[in-house]
Amino acid sequence: MNTGLDHLVVIADSLASGVAWCEQQLGVTPGAGGQHPIMGTHNRLLRIDGPEWPRAYLEIIAIEPGVHPSRQAPLRRWFDMDDTQLMAQVRAHGPRLLHWVARTDALRPALAQTQTFSWDRGEALQASRMTPQGLLAWEISVRPDGQRLLDGVLPTLIEWGAVHPADAMPASGVALRQLRLQHPEHTRLQAWAQAIGLGQVEWHGGPAMVQATLDTPRGPVLLTSQARSPA
Repeated sequence: MNTGLDHLVVIADSLASGVAWCEQQLGVTPGAGGQHPIMGTHNRLLRIDGPEWPRAYLEIIAIEPGVHPSRQAPLRRWFDMDDTQLMAQVRAHGPRLLHWVARTDALRPALAQTQTFSWDRGEALQASRMTPQGLLAWEISVRPDGQRLLDGVLPTLIEWGAVHPADAMPASGVALRQLRLQHPEHTRLQAWAQAIGLGQVEWHGGPAMVQATLDTPRGPVLLTSQARSPA
């Protein structure tokens, strides 16, 4: 198995607020994205790749108003987007890095390995959306309850079809410099990562957190999944 960072997930209360956040924080406007009928969500995308992070991108995702997911209750949306408390925090404090997705060339074996560590990452779910270049198709691990697991530090796993979305993204002027993954179970996470061929990242002990340092037109910017303290 070969596994590595695919993209960072920034959750927003609305796509408009996500775009405004990106322009304010990173100094650039995110590129076009698309709709996910199965989840009732839509997104905007920003290329952040570099030599150490090939095809990496940033996804700003929000629930699409007035759209009911074809994945019906009691099944939940991905990335904890049906968690009312979490989404209330995002609404109150603005868009936030909350998760990351790792791509693999062997999704089902990777999910089986994950099960051996007593983490149920969910089954492989087929998804797709139309793009100007044609149909973009992938398989992604989504739990029935939509949970990210380990406060978002354990990545969602994805396997792309013949086309990867980053191939059609223009250069953005933003590049990922460092991804730091922190969790009390870092030793176990490191062993899991080795088992699925994810040698690209390192795991650190401490409170659960995903941190990404980006080089932007405004200089280095640190994004963190750590919730803000109440005012």
